[in-house]
Amino acid sequence: MPLELPHLELWAGVECTVNRVGEEYFDQLERNGHAKRLDDLDLFAELGIRTMRYPVLWERLAPNGLEQADWSWAAERLGRMQELGIHPIVGLVHHGSGPRHTSLIDPAFAEGLAKFAQAFADRFPWVESYTPVNEPLTTARFSGLYGHWYPHGRDDLTFARALLTQCRAVALSMAAIRKVNPKAQLVQTEDMGKTFSTPLLAYQAELENERRWLSFDLLCGRVNRDHSMWSYLVASGINESEIEVFLNEPCPPDVMGINHYVTSDRFLDERLERYPSSSHGENGQHNYADVESVRVCTEATEPDVLLKEAWKRYNLPLAVTEAHLGGTREEQLRWLKEVWDAAQNLRTEGVDVRAVTAWSLLGAYDWNSLVTRANDHYESGVFDLRSPHPRPTALAWMLRDLARGESYDHPVLDVQGWWQRPERLLYPPVSCATEAISTVRKLDKSVRPIVIAGATGTLGRTFARLCKFRGISYHLLSRQEMDITDPDSVDAALKMLKPWAVVNAAGYVRVDEAEHQPDVCRRVNADGAAILAQNCQKQGVALLTFSSDLVFDGTSVSPYLESDPVAPLNVYGQSKAEAEVRVLKACPSSLVIRTSAFFSPWDEYNFLTVALRTLAAGHTFVAAQDAVISPTYVPDLVHASLDLLIDGECGLWHLANPGAISWVNLAYFAAQQVALDTTRIHAVSTQALGLAAPRPLYSVLSSKRGVLLPPLENALSRYFQEREIAY
Repeated sequence: MPLELPHLELWAGVECTVNRVGEEYFDQLERNGHAKRLDDLDLFAELGIRTMRYPVLWERLAPNGLEQADWSWAAERLGRMQELGIHPIVGLVHHGSGPRHTSLIDPAFAEGLAKFAQAFADRFPWVESYTPVNEPLTTARFSGLYGHWYPHGRDDLTFARALLTQCRAVALSMAAIRKVNPKAQLVQTEDMGKTFSTPLLAYQAELENERRWLSFDLLCGRVNRDHSMWSYLVASGINESEIEVFLNEPCPPDVMGINHYVTSDRFLDERLERYPSSSHGENGQHNYADVESVRVCTEATEPDVLLKEAWKRYNLPLAVTEAHLGGTREEQLRWLKEVWDAAQNLRTEGVDVRAVTAWSLLGAYDWNSLVTRANDHYESGVFDLRSPHPRPTALAWMLRDLARGESYDHPVLDVQGWWQRPERLLYPPVSCATEAISTVRKLDKSVRPIVIAGATGTLGRTFARLCKFRGISYHLLSRQEMDITDPDSVDAALKMLKPWAVVNAAGYVRVDEAEHQPDVCRRVNADGAAILAQNCQKQGVALLTFSSDLVFDGTSVSPYLESDPVAPLNVYGQSKAEAEVRVLKACPSSLVIRTSAFFSPWDEYNFLTVALRTLAAGHTFVAAQDAVISPTYVPDLVHASLDLLIDGECGLWHLANPGAISWVNLAYFAAQQVALDTTRIHAVSTQALGLAAPRPLYSVLSSKRGVLLPPLENALSRYFQEREIAY
């Protein structure tokens, strides 16, 4: 009979890595601002979170020795958590190597952490759960085998020494803590990614797959002379007595924390020509590529497989202690939902899975480079930090429902995540089928789409392209299929297609011609948008529509914010300003995005592409030198707009790539990037261009709600890369 288990718990955590690269420390708590924001804890509690993996890190509190430790930060945070009813699982080292006076291969590291642990427990004896060292095996690999982190070892001995040092630190720390609180529990975490391979490299995959259990096996006192890793450790240079100490003084986890990511599993292949050179490596016997298995294995890995393996091997209570995916919002939702469902299903089979941990509440910085560089690459989490205050995303609403014991649903969950779809395969597919891998699950659901109006325009086509890429069901409609100026046409289309959202990418965009066709412009841009809003309100459908920087008159000397008054100079701008008011009045839940000066690698008629084509043909290109704008990379705009739509955001929002530049300087920069003759670029005044519609001379956009798009320089770099692919 299956074990009677309590309800599956929702835990959460804040990415808190403090790793060292050379002499530099990378501190996630400083970068995400949680180090200085006490009221984050109130935001977390409002979602119903009652258990958190929480950092009280050795490097941060006692960087200059225990005698000079400052406990005030921990006291304030943990005190507030007590008031809020949040149970902490306290972490003492998170991918760290300790203060500067020690390291992972220092014999004094373990004793030093144990002294810190006891000092902490003396001050906070009520804390019941601990993770003294997060992911010791992963940290040992990155620090001792791959050379990414301090002490930058690249050999088996440094790896083995770093691993045993950390595991010994766990055991000694728990012993010290239990002198104060005998009931203290060890929640030991590890990333348990599995390795697959070609037949030739089966021996290497077997080594990797046995080694991945080492931290747990050591702590559980399993590594004896008959263990497959005993000879590996001894051959690496570890003294047998260092291993035997774990046999004599085991410290098994009370809960095994499994940190699992979509890309944790690896595939090894000696056929180097199939893979990029950055994936190539060797083991002294063979050269091979090491790539993410999800990108090559024909079978899709599912999260329950790993949990089953851990349960079968140890028969200890389990928790998923990190469930995070960097990427677009719907994929983040899909991954967390898949992990949650897998845990629920395993519990029905009697597997003691206690919790799933939403990680990370505040997102993460630069994990795309394994935190070896500070490039400000940010992955948002349950909250998005690109707003003045942490902004709850759709993940927050999912957590709120799960914490209440309720199911969470969103139309984007009706499609499988990218790791389950065929397009995940970037390399020649190979079967990795074993008992520990399963086939893709099918979802038996009718998929509600997004309706996109504007089939012929740059924006509409880009929405369709990126919806397909992101696995978001859509219908791209032409004017013949849905005329937004005809209420009956809109009503019929929405009733037939039953969308969950409408994207209005249609519109009259000929700014100068609008001066001669004001009625046509207003009918499409203002009347059409209002008609869509009325129908969306009536049918309970979300609406995303677009406005323009041309609603402003250009008299500002600083970037325009959403709250700045509008004063359009031309008919087009007037039509957009009118549309904003009418849309939000008819459907207050609408999302209205103001944007500016499109450029796209997939459009032949935007300013940059026309400029480059003209110059490449040997012709002169004329551009205004007195008009300053904030160019917007259309793929960035569409990705951010879809995320906001899924998040349920509403009202006015400015989206443009941060960076002010004149039209002529934009042309100069583009020409220089592709080595074209810049002497053919002629700078003139806006007035000299003889445009029918007056333009603001300054229409740079910023936002008080959130700056979501990457800087202009970053966007331009990607434009040139994508342009080479597109053309």
